[in-house]
Order: sequence, then C-alpha cells, then structure tokens
Amino acid sequence: MYRSLTGTPRDVVLLVARLLLAYIMVMHSWKKIDAGLFDTATVFAKFGIPLAIAAASFTIVVELVFSLSVALGLRMVVPGALMTFVMAGAIWFVHGRNGLFMADNGWALVGTIICATLILMTAGAGRFSVDELLSRQAARRMEQTQAIPRQTVAV
Repeated sequence: MYRSLTGTPRDVVLLVARLLLAYIMVMHSWKKIDAGLFDTATVFAKFGIPLAIAAASFTIVVELVFSLSVALGLRMVVPGALMTFVMAGAIWFVHGRNGLFMADNGWALVGTIICATLILMTAGAGRFSVDELLSRQAARRMEQTQAIPRQTVAV
C-alpha cells in the first residue's frame, strides 16, 4: 500500500516547494518591476489585456505578496487564490493560444505554477512555517485560558 510522506519529510518537502515557488514568482515580479510599470503595461496591452496599467499593477502586487506569503508559509489561501486568478489570466490572454510547450511560449509553466499553488493551498505550509508558529502560540494561549479556574458567584 502506498502512503504519502508524513512528519518531518513531508514538512521539509513542503518547505523546499514553498521556497522554490516563492523564488520563481519573486523573479517574475522583479522582471516586471525592473522593466517599469508603464513598459509592463504596454506589453500587457499588446496582449489584449484590458485596463493594462491596473492589470500590471495588480499582477506585480499579487506576485510579490504571494511570494512573501509562500516563502514564510503565512496565510497562503487568499494570496494563492489571487495568484491562481493572475495565472489563469496569463493563460487566457497570453499563453493559451500557443499550445502547451514553453518553447512556443505555451502555458506549461503557468499551468505548473497553478498546480503548485493549489497543492500548497490544500496541503498547507507545513511545520516549518509562520502559520504553524502562530497555531502553536494560539493553542498555548487556549490551554492557559482553560487552566484558569472559573469562579462562581453565590446569589
């Protein structure tokens, strides 16, 4: 019977996956920042993306926030959903018409980013994450609160 990874190996794999995905996305964002907002918006407009300046701004912010969120393992669901939306837009407006393969500017990389994002949103960040640290702190506070004896007032 096949079993998926559990415990520390699972958490290490999730950490490595998160860091690689964060690196890939921050580099994509940095490329847009380095080109400048208006040049990026011009490229977006050439691909037929509506409201190109707003779309370019939104894309840059989402890629940066998502990268930070994934690298830290901090509240990845909302940034992940926004990143999935951005990547779906990239398939729709840019890569989808070119087929699958990257040599033809196809959607393979964008599809892989969507898959990795959905997997991390589902699996969670793992033990080596800010979410886990916050979860442990919340559990500790809850235990301390429950340990306080309740006083009853006689009427």
